[in-house]
Amino acid sequence: MNEARVLVIDADAERAESLRTVLDFVDHRPVVVENCAALDVAQHRQRDWAAIVVGKVEDDDLADFTAWLKKDRMHPPLLVLQTYHDHVLEMSGLDRSACMQLDVPVRYSQLSELLRRASLLGLEKDSAASRLSGPTGNSPAVRRVRRMIEQVAAFETTVLITGESGTGKEVVARAIHERSDRADKPFVAVNCGAIPHELLESELFGHEKGAFTGAITARKGRFEMADGGTLFLDEIGDMPLSMQVKILRVLQERTYERVGANRSSQCDVRIIAATHRNLEDAIVKGSFREDLFYRLNVFPIEMPPLRERLEDLPLLIDDLIAALERSGHGTVRLGSDAVHALRAYHWPGNVRELSNLIERLAVLHPGATVGVGDLPQRYRAQLSEAVAAAEPAEAAAPVAEVSTASQQPAQADAVVTAANPESELPPEGLNLKDHMEAIELNLIRQALQQSGGVVAHAAKLLDMRRTTLVEKLRKYGLSREDAAEAVGY
Repeated sequence: MNEARVLVIDADAERAESLRTVLDFVDHRPVVVENCAALDVAQHRQRDWAAIVVGKVEDDDLADFTAWLKKDRMHPPLLVLQTYHDHVLEMSGLDRSACMQLDVPVRYSQLSELLRRASLLGLEKDSAASRLSGPTGNSPAVRRVRRMIEQVAAFETTVLITGESGTGKEVVARAIHERSDRADKPFVAVNCGAIPHELLESELFGHEKGAFTGAITARKGRFEMADGGTLFLDEIGDMPLSMQVKILRVLQERTYERVGANRSSQCDVRIIAATHRNLEDAIVKGSFREDLFYRLNVFPIEMPPLRERLEDLPLLIDDLIAALERSGHGTVRLGSDAVHALRAYHWPGNVRELSNLIERLAVLHPGATVGVGDLPQRYRAQLSEAVAAAEPAEAAAPVAEVSTASQQPAQADAVVTAANPESELPPEGLNLKDHMEAIELNLIRQALQQSGGVVAHAAKLLDMRRTTLVEKLRKYGLSREDAAEAVGY
């Protein structure tokens, strides 16, 4: 069933209900309002709708609505009833392709065709948005990066993007290219750290036939491939000093030579470089040229690590899931408890690590909603540790005293207390893995005790899948009866 949502705005209540019935029949989800003021724009983005059907709307109301609509250039198309089409088109200032005419009375066949066209238009806009979106998020750090992208894109200025591995430096480089006058020309990326030093010159500048053993034909280099467009030199901090000299010459003179050639070639490319290294420290150590650094560092952009913009995590997760769906690699959903656990994680691999995790979960739990219990252990450990440490030691009590038939599962204090965590690290230390497993085991025993040994009910108390709980019982070598007896059931 198609889950596309369609907004209907019409002051004629009877006609609006008729439209609702037809949209329901063609497997769309209609939302009907009598005027634009009834739409809570704070709760709805323009892209929440596959299409918007417009009937009778007052001029003042229409002006406010179109002003809201135009705030997003990827807004959905309007399907305007024939009686009002020309007026709405004139008042709104929208392009005709985004303002389709719907006959009155509404015909099923025409409505279906217009909705199909709206869907195709939406796919095209989604594709364009994905190319032009740049880094995902609304955190101050990401908004600052997006502003810098917009500022520098129209110029030929050389850009140096810094940040930890996996933060999305290539995403920034592509966003700059797509917003530049070179957008219709090639964007060529090369990882300078992934190519053996002895092959890097040939990779970048190309070579002539017979230039070295094995060069049986002439070959274009990355500079030539990127002619007229943008060349992205990723991990330039790993480039050997011998190649840094040649890159400096290209930046200064805009010429280069193929390996084995006796003439120079002109270079019409925009250079964007990136590195996870501190190049100023590398200059002090003598592993990076100071003159090249100043040639590259004309317009620096720093990508923040994921741990410094955790407020962007839900948006990043949504984008990564959408990318999986577009590529046909399945889908998955994350429950709020899982997202909360991921916010407690330190993300050493940044967005790349998050992307790999989402893909892994989509393989393990296709189409399902993943809870915190379904996450790999490393993503749960810090959350469990933080929860345990938050409880005072004096609140600890024996399991038998805590577990009663009348206890409510929402009593988190009692649940954590039953695990008997230490509020401070013992002087002699402890094995964290064993300690966390002991906490998990106690909670599983309590859940089984409260549920009378019914695994499905216990899994619900622990907010995890039944199959996950069964696996944990196997892991700890427990049967339902063993677990119940361990807590005095």
